[in-house]
Amino acid sequence: MDNATASLPASRATIDPKEAAHFGALAAEWWDPKGSSAMLHKLNPVRLGFIREAIDGHFGTDSRGLRPLAGKRALDAGCGAGLLCEPLARMGAAVTGVDAAPENAAAARAHAEAGGLAIDYRAGELGSLGLTDYDLVCSLEVIEHVTDKAAFIGDLSAALADDGLMILSCPNRTARSRVLLVEAAERLGQVPRGTHEWSQFVTPEELRELADGAGLELGMPRGIAWSPLKGLHLSDDLALNFIATARKK
Repeated sequence: MDNATASLPASRATIDPKEAAHFGALAAEWWDPKGSSAMLHKLNPVRLGFIREAIDGHFGTDSRGLRPLAGKRALDAGCGAGLLCEPLARMGAAVTGVDAAPENAAAARAHAEAGGLAIDYRAGELGSLGLTDYDLVCSLEVIEHVTDKAAFIGDLSAALADDGLMILSCPNRTARSRVLLVEAAERLGQVPRGTHEWSQFVTPEELRELADGAGLELGMPRGIAWSPLKGLHLSDDLALNFIATARKK
């Protein structure tokens, strides 16, 4: 934890040092589709499908266009090594990625530079960075890892422009997610051991309450489900994982 984080009031600090260390230790493997982040590589296209549809619906862009975010600013909070930031940059956005782990920000920066992408990566506490007026704010599979969920959602809201679009996703706290996302996935090596703490998962109702407390209106969530035939896919089944838009009231 850096000095800026340490100086924040306890109620506003959201970084869990143990979580930051856990994911920072995986930094070198983030971009390996067969490595410790293999599940994220399978999840990313599903999330991007939802995000693209939400972008077109919110900003009125053509679904056939390649750069729907041209001229817009995008923030990914909890960006890891940039698996979402890079597609957003290719959609034309000026992208900022923030992560709790300096190792992840460094790995993300190196990968973006190698691919010729100019992405502003920063490490530290989101609320201490003074980021504001972003057209698009994303935070995917992050809220279950922070120490103060209400403060974190508040920081996301503070970074969002008044007419901007937010995208949030997280695992749902259900019996099925405990069995499949925690016990089975970690035991089978689909995600590193210790990645998930089931009690920290958030239900759609809880996320709606958190959003409301931060002055946001949560859209209708879509489930991210899994089946042997389809693999991971968008669904009406919210039991495992869900993704939703949010807008300022």
